[in-house]
Amino acid sequence: MWDEHLADFRAHLALEKGLASNSLTAYIHDVELLRDFAIHTLAKRPEEINRNDIGTLLVHVGSIGQLGARSQSRLLSGLRAFFRYLTLEHRVPGDPTDAIPSPRMPKRLPEFLTLEEVNAMEACIDLSAPLGHRNLAIIETLYSCGLRVSELITLRLSHIYPDEEFIRVIGKGSKERLIPIGAKALRDIENYRAVRATGPIARGAEDYLFLNRRGKPMGRVMVFNIVKDLAERAGIPKTVSPHTLRHSFATALVLGGADLRLVQAMLGHESITTTEIYTHLSDADLHDSMMLHHPRSRGQ
Repeated sequence: MWDEHLADFRAHLALEKGLASNSLTAYIHDVELLRDFAIHTLAKRPEEINRNDIGTLLVHVGSIGQLGARSQSRLLSGLRAFFRYLTLEHRVPGDPTDAIPSPRMPKRLPEFLTLEEVNAMEACIDLSAPLGHRNLAIIETLYSCGLRVSELITLRLSHIYPDEEFIRVIGKGSKERLIPIGAKALRDIENYRAVRATGPIARGAEDYLFLNRRGKPMGRVMVFNIVKDLAERAGIPKTVSPHTLRHSFATALVLGGADLRLVQAMLGHESITTTEIYTHLSDADLHDSMMLHHPRSRGQ
């Protein structure tokens, strides 16, 4: 019964909700945690799960250190979606998550890099190496455009408009948006394209901008490793990921006075509340570390 409900929920998320692969995987993982707990610990079917069972699961995953507070909150969100689906399909008598309040989480300010730190990362790249220009273009595009890593690795050559200084991005839920791209990022991409044209290009990968050594589209893990390695080589004492560069993009704009709605549109946030976390970064000492609006827009 659990597996049948899980398969139908997966299809619902993919076909009706149009969730991206990563989001879909996260939701399914949440339900799998409950399924395993219900089968092996509670010996219960989906329709027998009640509010206390959900609470017991949250306490369990917290006590064994499996999930932190924020992850527990996200787990509850995933289980809410699952039981709301089952309730609408009349497969359970009621939603056991209905009466469970969402935990109030403290606002965590996103880690970001200064312009000097981004420059230090880029300075570590050996442009004489075969993939040097590619890696430089990756860092610069992440920083200048605020892309998610999934958006970066699916960026197409045909979606870059250098004359208009825009790129077209396919975001979450296959939603498209246009993002301005600065002069430096365009130069770095153009330099990489010249090198890219001399290497192997796999069938079906002709329109993908960023390719691996074999000429195939890059994967998420490869981009994470490139960013992490460059940050370590630059001596940056932070945990740096592609998302850190996305935060840096947004922080530079908000601290420079950019309209929050425009930042929301460029980041592809559905809700303005997601973007509002950057408004908590307006301390005077942070202003000194960032230039007016985004410095790359002026080719620096």
